[in-house]
Amino acid sequence: MAVQPRPLEPPVDPVAAFERICYLLDRSLAPTTKVKAFTRAAAVVAELPADELARRARARSLEDLPGIGKSSAKVIVEAVEGRLPAYLADLEAAVVAPATDAGAVLRRALRGDCHCHSTWSDGGASIADMATTALALGHEYLVLTDHSPRLTIAHGLNRERLLAQLDEIAALNAELAPFRILTGMEVDILDDGTLDLDDDLLDRLDVVVASVHRKLAMDRVTMTTRMVRAVTHPKVAILGHCTGRKLSSDGVQPASDREPVRAPSTFDAELVFTACAQTGTAVEINCRPERQDPPDDLLDLALRIGCRVAIDTDAHAPGQLEWQAYGCDKAAVHGIDPARIVNTWPADDLLAWASPG
Repeated sequence: MAVQPRPLEPPVDPVAAFERICYLLDRSLAPTTKVKAFTRAAAVVAELPADELARRARARSLEDLPGIGKSSAKVIVEAVEGRLPAYLADLEAAVVAPATDAGAVLRRALRGDCHCHSTWSDGGASIADMATTALALGHEYLVLTDHSPRLTIAHGLNRERLLAQLDEIAALNAELAPFRILTGMEVDILDDGTLDLDDDLLDRLDVVVASVHRKLAMDRVTMTTRMVRAVTHPKVAILGHCTGRKLSSDGVQPASDREPVRAPSTFDAELVFTACAQTGTAVEINCRPERQDPPDDLLDLALRIGCRVAIDTDAHAPGQLEWQAYGCDKAAVHGIDPARIVNTWPADDLLAWASPG
């Protein structure tokens, strides 16, 4: 599906309306089932001749088509009649990712996003769609970081698939220049702190994000040892979502009297962040609204120790690339100097830091 990163004005093509609806639903962290329903509707409409679509809209017989339900039929009718569909208008008003004035200054300073996923692992869009959306949002580069092989629940990339992905990225870079897709991976930190990817493949990547995804409830000492070993690996550039917490399943922060849906890991943050500072590994400000990781106290600690940071969306769909606004607001509250944020740097500077030698 094509990407519609900007609001539409009537008259609206029905397929374009569905594409924008899917974009906004992804941005709101809506259930995947809802996004897929509108994606199916778009595919059905795209196959219909314009005159048949108009006839069915007039006859109100769109729901006779497989994949077209009540909501999608109403979108089509309103679009065919030259109106902005009400469903789309409501989403435009409700689904926003605004930045504060201070956050907006940081957002304008960002040149790219260092953590995102595509359909090569557990994302919902192609590399091309993620890249063209990033370009439309003003980025100069996007680091593609699909999951590593043993994270099978996220359809992690084995050796053969990663090498094929690198070929696809090279071809897309030739088409999209001067915009750049930088190669990367979100590598799982294994139980003993080793990385879930062979060293020769790590050496092929521009930017490596290392994250803990399994056994988050390890005891404090073991988790600390595990994380320190990972962040001191010479190819690890960024420590991803350091606590692994999830505040909610839908992006809405839980009330103060409720527990998060996934508790944060416990580790000696001073030791881990000191290791990051000493090796130059950046601590990620994960912008996903249901993560908001690290918590404020840990971010303050990382900054006091001297860590660099990366403001990353961890986007799994094009609309989620706009979530950088949340991380920029957080960084502004903490008074972070833009020069300390690695994705304010030009691509060549980022590469020289992330892949020294």
